[in-house]
Amino acid sequence: MLAYVSFGSEFDTAAFIAGLIGGGKTLVLPKVDRENRVLKLYGVRDLERELAPGTWSIREPRADLCREVAPDDIEMVLVPGVAFTPRCERLGYGGGYYDGLINAFNQRPALVAAAFSLQIVPELPVTERDQKVDLVVTENAVYPRTVNGEP
Repeated sequence: MLAYVSFGSEFDTAAFIAGLIGGGKTLVLPKVDRENRVLKLYGVRDLERELAPGTWSIREPRADLCREVAPDDIEMVLVPGVAFTPRCERLGYGGGYYDGLINAFNQRPALVAAAFSLQIVPELPVTERDQKVDLVVTENAVYPRTVNGEP
């Protein structure tokens, strides 16, 4: 499972990722490779020892302590975002890192976003490059992705 370490006012992922590790699940976290404008994925077992402040001071896996994971080993992704629509359109932080990662999957995993209801908006400025998620979950509702009006 690919998740992310939250920062700022994002949905707090701390309990979720600690639960994955505590439950014996494989936790994969992204590390920003700014030079190549991609996310590299690493398996993490010890949050205190194997994470360090990275790009934008967000805690990221230490490449010297964690093994790199191939994108196609991922079955589900917890996707961050600034805003979402009820149609599961997503507005990220503008770097295109997650859109690029999603496009790199040979077999697309389940894409789930955890958000606050105030992040759900009627419309977003999306382009063909922007990737929708499959499900957005808030404290008040669940929004499944629809295709041509069908879930």
